[in-house]
Amino acid sequence: MLQPTPSTPPGASPASALFPTAASAGTPALAMRGVTKRYGEVEALRGIDLEVHAGEVVAILGPNGAGKSTAIGILLGLRAPTGGSVQVLGGHPDHPAVRARTGAMLQQSGVAGTLTVAELIDLFRGYYPAPRPRADLLAAADLADLAGRRIRTLSGGQLQRLYFALALAGDPELVFLDEPTTGMDLESRRRFWEVIGGLADRGTTILFATHLLEEADALASRIVVIDRGRVVGDGTPAQIKATAGGATIRIRADGLDPATRADLPAWSGVIRVAPAGHRLEIVARDPADILRRLFATPSRIEELSIEEHALETAVLDLVAQEPRA
Repeated sequence: MLQPTPSTPPGASPASALFPTAASAGTPALAMRGVTKRYGEVEALRGIDLEVHAGEVVAILGPNGAGKSTAIGILLGLRAPTGGSVQVLGGHPDHPAVRARTGAMLQQSGVAGTLTVAELIDLFRGYYPAPRPRADLLAAADLADLAGRRIRTLSGGQLQRLYFALALAGDPELVFLDEPTTGMDLESRRRFWEVIGGLADRGTTILFATHLLEEADALASRIVVIDRGRVVGDGTPAQIKATAGGATIRIRADGLDPATRADLPAWSGVIRVAPAGHRLEIVARDPADILRRLFATPSRIEELSIEEHALETAVLDLVAQEPRA
């Protein structure tokens, strides 16, 4: 959730604080160049380079601890980078004018439980020079029927929807969302996706971190994969999927002869072998070649299926390529 816009810096007029010099044509909506972040001995970000242009919908994917939330916190001006440079909407992330043009929905947000939904939305609308109407925000977050409810009585999913409404309060040009649909039921999530699609159609730039690969595949025009503080993949959903190539072969595990099963991970063209219940999953670049070789062994091939790679497989492969500490 976006914090209140800071007061006007000393020596600056209110107008200059709210409306800084606009970024020139072609300037990225946000840019991180060589950004590092340390917490003591822990290196959360290790030289991240990232540019997002106006109108893009970018999903950040990666395992827990990859650095996704740290990167978003730095872009919001909530954390200072240890090294590198950061620019948002042509200015510094924590400049009042930049914050007036951005909205954020974070994993941890604290709000007064005694206020009603409508009261809190109106409070946040007051932080911005040209806020969206309250009715629009209630509709976008599907909260119209809950406008008079005290915040302390809301469920987890309803709170998430409220935080989304607050992120849109200033009618932002740039929206940051960190795990936005956590706690939402399926219907609320689908509604959220529709609203994000509408924002994108209006040209709003959106950067969101998620663990839901279906969500990234459905919403994003571009996917950035982060692991151990580095960008390990960057492209359209189709391009990210194509990095894995091949397919996943699933066969009954107890049908493989022991020697074949032991040697299988080292076969040329095999990316990964993993048990899945009573079956074995073989991720391979050329599934036809692997099947020919399997049928030539003493193995008994049963319950065979082949699945073209989805986004999940591609992301797992990209993360697996990053050297472990």
